[in-house]
Amino acid sequence: METKDLHVSVSPARAAGLVIDALTVSSVSGRIVDQYTRRGGDCEIVVLIMEKYFMRTGNRATLTMVADNFDGDGRTKVRLTGSGGGNGAFMKFDWGAGASFSGRAEEALAECRV
Repeated sequence: METKDLHVSVSPARAAGLVIDALTVSSVSGRIVDQYTRRGGDCEIVVLIMEKYFMRTGNRATLTMVADNFDGDGRTKVRLTGSGGGNGAFMKFDWGAGASFSGRAEEALAECRV
């Protein structure tokens, strides 16, 4: 499992859009599992769950993204968690699939990091 926390200068919805574009357009096996958005006043939260097949593990890895602008400082907090690429019932080693998946999402947000 790989978790990364960062801040960006775009809205939670725009951050989700950037990650979706990066992980589905350039990838044959990347897909959205679920997306949930909740708004209240000026605040917004987006929860995004994606998955992708990794040949090196022979399994699908997941990426969960939670983005919110609840702090009121003009920034969006983004938490990226890549997981699920381990093979077998007890084997949790994913050969870097989780890190690769969350790293690709982090790269998609690089230009708007603050």
